[in-house]
Amino acid sequence: MTEIYPHELAVRRDFVAQHVLTVPDPEPPEGQIHSHHFEVELHFAGESLGEYGYLLNILTVESILDDLVERYRDSVLNDLSEFEGLNPSVEHFSRIFGDRVAERLIAAGEDTPDQLRVKIWEDDAAWASHTRAL
Repeated sequence: MTEIYPHELAVRRDFVAQHVLTVPDPEPPEGQIHSHHFEVELHFAGESLGEYGYLLNILTVESILDDLVERYRDSVLNDLSEFEGLNPSVEHFSRIFGDRVAERLIAAGEDTPDQLRVKIWEDDAAWASHTRAL
């Protein structure tokens, strides 16, 4: 179960990317290259606010998110190094996206909140998320 924190911040963006699922005998269109209109939401939570009353600098979050969206926009996920050897499922994608966000927050020298949840919608009805401590 995910811990409950009193402070939260979320930012989201959308983009189109393609993939081919690599599980044995996937049903069409999943076994063929196809597009999804992904929506990614970064959800941060923490116990306390920083010196200026922020959980996290939203401009930093938006910059990180915009850079990552540009990496994945119009790409074939299967062709990217971070998906090598993996079925490019939305579950893997949410974890990988979270890895990249965490790395970039640390590189930016930001005081990080306690938790990050990455939620990625692959269409209007289906999503997956990955939650981690920061």
